[in-house]
Amino acid sequence: MSDLGLIILVVLFFVTSIVGVVTGSNSLITVPVMFQFGIEEKRAIATNMFGLTFMAIGATIPFIRQGKIEPRKLTPLIVLTVVGSALGAMLVGYITNQSIKLIVSIAMFVVVAFTLLRSGPGKSASIPTVGYIATFFLAIYGGLYSGGYVTILTAAFVAFLGMDYAESVGSTKFVNVFSSGVATLVFVWQGLVDYRLGAILAVTMFVGAYVGAHYAAKMNEVWLKRIFLATVVLLAIKTLYDFAA
Repeated sequence: MSDLGLIILVVLFFVTSIVGVVTGSNSLITVPVMFQFGIEEKRAIATNMFGLTFMAIGATIPFIRQGKIEPRKLTPLIVLTVVGSALGAMLVGYITNQSIKLIVSIAMFVVVAFTLLRSGPGKSASIPTVGYIATFFLAIYGGLYSGGYVTILTAAFVAFLGMDYAESVGSTKFVNVFSSGVATLVFVWQGLVDYRLGAILAVTMFVGAYVGAHYAAKMNEVWLKRIFLATVVLLAIKTLYDFAA
């Protein structure tokens, strides 16, 4: 990869990490862009996951300091997440590169539709069993790709576990530390991580997420959502075009 390409990736990952603390779904943008720079599909997913682990840590620290995360309350969800994420990550080694592109493209459109159709932030009645089941199956997807994983998990915590939006945002960041971390260990075992690029992106995403956890919530969420959705749709179309070509 050229120096210019690396600079573009660093800037993109930094910006999406800041915004992603609020919107989630960073991987819907970062992974397809890595495809466009010629990074092999499995290596792109694995290296992105490596960076996501540090992003999740960076985003979690401010929420812990603000007392918005209850680790003991999240223990059952973390156990389910660790198992599900490991299963999802192991699947990557058995899926063809073309299939990965198709999965990524479909996931992009599904999350766009979900984001447009879901109701606004609120607090729903608690249905723990459904919440635990949703957490497990979403973790499998999170380990496989992660695009939109935190976005949908946030909504699931609100809808089924009785959390308010702020508590759910903080809790999903904490849970995502384990989801991304376990998936990364599997990818390391499979030899899929580009450590040089991963180290650069890890630092970038950690700083971006830490900054975002403090300031992104103050941004105009309507415009953030519009820009995010437009970018995802365009990248989905481009990725599908590459798949069909």
